[in-house]
Amino acid sequence: MAGTFTSIQFHLVFSTHNWEPYITPDLKPRLYEYIGGIIRSKGGVLYEIGGTADHVHLLIRCRADEALADLLRDLKSHSSLWIHQTFPDLRNFAWQSGYGAFTVSQSQSDKVKGYIRKQVEHHRKKTFKEEFTEFLKAHQIEYDERYIWV
Repeated sequence: MAGTFTSIQFHLVFSTHNWEPYITPDLKPRLYEYIGGIIRSKGGVLYEIGGTADHVHLLIRCRADEALADLLRDLKSHSSLWIHQTFPDLRNFAWQSGYGAFTVSQSQSDKVKGYIRKQVEHHRKKTFKEEFTEFLKAHQIEYDERYIWV
């Protein structure tokens, strides 16, 4: 075959360090645009982004030759540096070291976009930790409760 063709979408979830509420209403739109720019600069597509003060959700597609771990490393490090340079009062900002990455079929893409758009509403009823462990269970990912929140 003369080319590589993929349609792999990822629902990514990652939080601020210690779930600190750093992502304020003033920061949120600028941060989301910056994250979108990083993804586009690496040849990816950001379909949706949303979250709350302590975490973000993204629905993305990345290049076939881009390792997801490399994309997340660059996304977190570049956005942290940008926050530190642009918002001096957020010099303690950091992302948590890990992340969740869940594949999304094309048929479920709109449902996931809607879920991401309604994060603020969703988290009036459920904590981030409850939400994240539900994702792990739904995707049958084994984890040890003693180590997941360190």
